[in-house]
Amino acid sequence: MDELLELTVGPVAHGGHCVARLEGGQVVFVRHALPGERVRAAVTERRRGYLRADAVEVLEPSPDRVEEPCEYAKPGRCGGCDFQHATPAAQLELKTAVVRELLVRIGGLRADEVDELGVGVEPLPGGPLGWRTRVQYAVDAQGRPGFRRHRSHDIIPIDRCLIAHPAIQDAPVTDRTWPRVGGVEVVASSGGDVTIFTRPRGGRAPRIVSGPRQVRERAVGREWRIDAAGFWQVHPAAPDALADTVVELLAPRPGERVWDLYGGAGLFAAAIAPAVGEQGRVTIVESAPGAVTAARRNLADLTQVRVVAGDVGTVLGNPRWRAVDLVVLDPPRAGAGRDVVTAVTARHPRAVAYVSCDPAAFARDVATFRERGWRLSVLRAFDAFPMTQHVECVGLLQPA
Repeated sequence: MDELLELTVGPVAHGGHCVARLEGGQVVFVRHALPGERVRAAVTERRRGYLRADAVEVLEPSPDRVEEPCEYAKPGRCGGCDFQHATPAAQLELKTAVVRELLVRIGGLRADEVDELGVGVEPLPGGPLGWRTRVQYAVDAQGRPGFRRHRSHDIIPIDRCLIAHPAIQDAPVTDRTWPRVGGVEVVASSGGDVTIFTRPRGGRAPRIVSGPRQVRERAVGREWRIDAAGFWQVHPAAPDALADTVVELLAPRPGERVWDLYGGAGLFAAAIAPAVGEQGRVTIVESAPGAVTAARRNLADLTQVRVVAGDVGTVLGNPRWRAVDLVVLDPPRAGAGRDVVTAVTARHPRAVAYVSCDPAAFARDVATFRERGWRLSVLRAFDAFPMTQHVECVGLLQPA
């Protein structure tokens, strides 16, 4: 950090910061601040056209400000939590404002169209602490586990992460050193399993330290067995909330054909399969080998579900993939992208449910859907990552 600036903080922006401006108009992205506050901020980064800064002293606090419960969620320390200094209600408002702004600025919707959608980020069951069921610790040169500073490779050793599940907080990880490893991860599954594994340097396979290699998860009325190092939603209430929303928005009918693209272990396919019945068909497309194996293992009893291993864009480039009634899109953080959206809309499904953990990528793809003559008719958003900037969106897209 270097020079100090006295700033009046403006609106929240995507990325976990608020926007302020210097007298000459230069933009300053300020972390650890809230809209309307007067702060003294330390510059942390200079770029052409804008600055980044941390609010190190609050001169006029917002009524939504609270003391951060975690000692590491402060300027210059852990970069994992963005909004610990805001009340839970204010965090929902901040995330709602971000989603709305991105839909207008990037998605191309008018403000009145966003109003009609009634966008509002909904809380999930449980509090803002103790929810995260998967935690990745970086390891410094001395073998100490911790988290990185915001926009930095520097590692801040910690003794406890307050947003982590209690079983993760109690796991024997932060009270010892981990020499010669790249990272340590802990999983506390909804089925009661706790697994610790390390990530060796050089990209080699994870090594189990304790606990089962496959952990049990419970969602959509089923028990799942998932590789501890595989993907699963980190909030324990998220799988059911997202799957229930996808089914509600798509309203699948008996006999319909559904594509579950970027389908992972098959969460959405499992939720949709009963609705389309044995005469229907649900096809999962997934490229990660571990997820493909998990989907085939966990959904073997659902005869109407098949799993295709492959890149979504490549699979949709095959002209034989034509007939589909409904599509679920759950792409990585970068979004589905123009080519995939174009390929999906060219098949003329009656509806698409788009699940996204990044509202900016979601808004970009919504803009592409709109170019193709589709509209965003429903949007639900969930606070699946309390204390952080992240939000999970589920949108229903239909031909206009």
